[in-house]
Amino acid sequence: MSPKNINNAENAMRVGAPFAVGLVLLLLWQTLCTAYAVPSYLFPKPSDISDSFGREWHSLFAALATTMKITLSGFIAASVIGILIAIIFVQSKVIELAFFPYAVLLQVTPIAAVSPLIVILVKNTTGALIVVSTIVALFPIISNTTLGLRSVDPGLLNLFRARRASRLQILLRLRIPSALPYIFAGLRISIGLALIGAVVGEFVAGTGGRGSGLAYQILQAGIQLDIPLMFAALALISAAGIAMFTMMLVFTRMALSHWHESELEARR
Repeated sequence: MSPKNINNAENAMRVGAPFAVGLVLLLLWQTLCTAYAVPSYLFPKPSDISDSFGREWHSLFAALATTMKITLSGFIAASVIGILIAIIFVQSKVIELAFFPYAVLLQVTPIAAVSPLIVILVKNTTGALIVVSTIVALFPIISNTTLGLRSVDPGLLNLFRARRASRLQILLRLRIPSALPYIFAGLRISIGLALIGAVVGEFVAGTGGRGSGLAYQILQAGIQLDIPLMFAALALISAAGIAMFTMMLVFTRMALSHWHESELEARR
């Protein structure tokens, strides 16, 4: 078998194997719930969830649009802030030693405990939710980017310094290209965390009405004991998270596949 056919078979396996496992689990779920006559208000069957999604798809997608707007805003803000902070850390060891513990503090502080305070302090609800999403997504970008910017080849670094390259030239032509795999790894983690932060913030804020997100749909469904609708909203959140992670994988391969050994090795 040629290398191209082997690569195509591996790509088909990456998609087909998880799909097959998921299909088997859904069939098992449907069969067991039907066989034991489990009420839909306790644990709905996939068919119940599908019916609920078919009835409420318009409101669910409208809520998804709100959640995604907050998620992407928080992710973009975390990406810009995190990369800038990492660059500053690499330029000054003193600044890194002084401020990195506070970045760790953002990571270890339970966001559910901090979110009510953020919602109170930031008067605009959407702005408060974006702040929550940004905080949750920030640390992986800072830590991964800082590690990547420092993980340069010592020989290349000495060569740049021997050629009297400025700090800016070293940063743009050596550190950032070398750090790209680390940066994209942090972005892949953070985009999922941004979604988690957006949903947690929506739960805390409890905003309703036309501009409500999926978290409010889940809360309302729980209050009304509409468990199939709750599962439909949860499934939509999960699907959005998978789609965003896949999008970041595609961007990573587009950026690295033609020159970096990590992606070149994956394609062999």
